[in-house]
This record gives sequence, structure tokens and C-alpha cells, in this order.
Amino acid sequence: EISLGLVGSEMCIRDSNRTMEKLLEILQRVRPDVDFKNETLLIDDGILDSMDVVSIISELDDEFGVQVRINELIPDNFNSVEAIWNLIQNLKNPKENTK
Repeated sequence: EISLGLVGSEMCIRDSNRTMEKLLEILQRVRPDVDFKNETLLIDDGILDSMDVVSIISELDDEFGVQVRINELIPDNFNSVEAIWNLIQNLKNPKENTK
């Protein structure tokens, strides 16, 4: 008998961690010179430019199957890895995140 040893919330945490790791890999491919784990003003401080954002959006679509709409192209959604991760989650689960 084989047991994965993962149940419910633990499985979700592992999936979330993998998603975050994948996001960091994508960001590092686009801009290997940026410390994405610590930067919190990627757009506001001019660290990412419009071409970087276009590349990131394309990669997010390819990797996570999410499409960023025009109204989501605001600095708050791209200022940090956490903000981008939250954007992905909101796009993947729109019903859970509507007000």
C-alpha cells in the first residue's frame, strides 16, 4: 500500500508553494538581476518596465493559464512577488475572490 501522506490543507499548501516557486522562476527568467523575494516596489521604483510586465503576463498565461485584463494592469498588482501571486490566485479562482 502506498500512501502520499498528504491531506486537505497540507496538499493545498504544497501546491501553493510550488506555484510560488514557479512564479519566482518565471520572474528570474525575465529579470535575473532583480531580488524578487525582497523587492516590494518593482513598478513604483522603476525596477520593472512595461516590456518586463508584458513578458511576465505572457509567461503567466503560458504557465498558469491566466489572462491579465487591462483593468488589472495596475502597479499594485505587479509591485511585488506577493502581489503577482495574489493576482494569479484571483484570476484562477474568480468566484472565490469576488466582492
